[in-house]
Amino acid sequence: MSISNIIFLVAFISLTTLFVINIRKIIFNINLGSDINRSDQKSKRWGNMIRVALGQSKMTRRPIAGILHILIYVGFVIINIEIIEIIIDGIFGTHRFLATIIPLSIYNFLIATFEILAFLVLFACVVFWTRRNVVKLKRFWSKEMKKWPRTDANLILIFEVLLMVAFLTMNAADCLLQTSDSKYIKAGSFPISNFIVPMLSNYDASTLCLIERFCWWFHIIGILLFMNYIVISKHLHIFFAFPSTYYAKLSPLGKMDNLDAVTKEVKLMLDPNADPFANPSSDADSAVGTFGAKDATDLNWVQLLNSYSCTECGRCTSVCPANQTGKMLSPRKIMMDTRARISEIGYNKRKGIKDEKTLINDYITPEELWACTSCNACTDSCPIELDPLSIILDMRRYLVMEESKAPSELNMMFTNIENNGAPWQFSAADRLNWKDE
Repeated sequence: MSISNIIFLVAFISLTTLFVINIRKIIFNINLGSDINRSDQKSKRWGNMIRVALGQSKMTRRPIAGILHILIYVGFVIINIEIIEIIIDGIFGTHRFLATIIPLSIYNFLIATFEILAFLVLFACVVFWTRRNVVKLKRFWSKEMKKWPRTDANLILIFEVLLMVAFLTMNAADCLLQTSDSKYIKAGSFPISNFIVPMLSNYDASTLCLIERFCWWFHIIGILLFMNYIVISKHLHIFFAFPSTYYAKLSPLGKMDNLDAVTKEVKLMLDPNADPFANPSSDADSAVGTFGAKDATDLNWVQLLNSYSCTECGRCTSVCPANQTGKMLSPRKIMMDTRARISEIGYNKRKGIKDEKTLINDYITPEELWACTSCNACTDSCPIELDPLSIILDMRRYLVMEESKAPSELNMMFTNIENNGAPWQFSAADRLNWKDE
């Protein structure tokens, strides 16, 4: 094993280990959420994951972005098959190993497919970059998309462009070396990199070898670095979109979940045989904790998984009626703030740092929460079926049930229901007076 093979092996193991460590930290953060049972209807859940995450069915609601995203998605999945060969070559010092174990015609077809897809990925990335930075689509320039989120999106596109350029340049240099150096196996079909060949044809064999090796190292180390960058970027949905769609809520969007503790109390009040002096909350099985969510740890683990899966595309915010009318609410910001907060909590727990912040007030204001109309437009528009509304509802429940803080209109309605048994400001005996007018 040569020095270059050892260096590759050390880099591969180190960067893969770092990736696993960082993923485990995120899983730790997600597990800080409360428990929720989403193990029902397994066949529907698998179907939903295959249709939405794998099949990209909701992406094409906006055809231009959807088709371009599918090009990048399919391109990266298929092109990265070549990583198998690169890893084998890097460890054992071989060159185009797969060409020696599969028929040459199949290998040539694979390389040609990789190149065409690489070009399509390049094209899609350039269009996406143009839409963000030249056309300046409104949903990419809202207030929560300044500084790091905007930089993050552009860095990802630049990363992808550089990786594809390195891949094609590596093939172009390799194509020339196959005709001039007997040590290079003659394998592969290069429909795209052939256009780069004329730019390299004046270099001698040693220079071409240097270019080929540089691009080879840049491509594989770039992929390993990109893999580690994903865990701190919005691109984490590459991995988490699949569990998020599997554990997505399957009930109709308009159906809101009731709190079990409140449901038990109401049923007890309506039960004529119940002991009015009993204290059900004294039992261990019916003990009531905090109503709603004050902090990220009060949310369930699926909601926290959702926050890490958010790709910040802004489709939810772009269809939010509250946001469209100038209100402070942005469903995308709700997801981003939840992710930032649970990441902060997880970091502080691991480091033993005292934490006195909360998701409400320190990250998300009551004004944002009460601007929501509960229309579910955000959940319906999300390409991977994330549920910002459930987070908003849980935090509003906390404000109402724990702190008795609600807009005056709601407080008036609550008082009327308590006193009159209805939202209206008159007694039950007067409810039909309207028919005499």
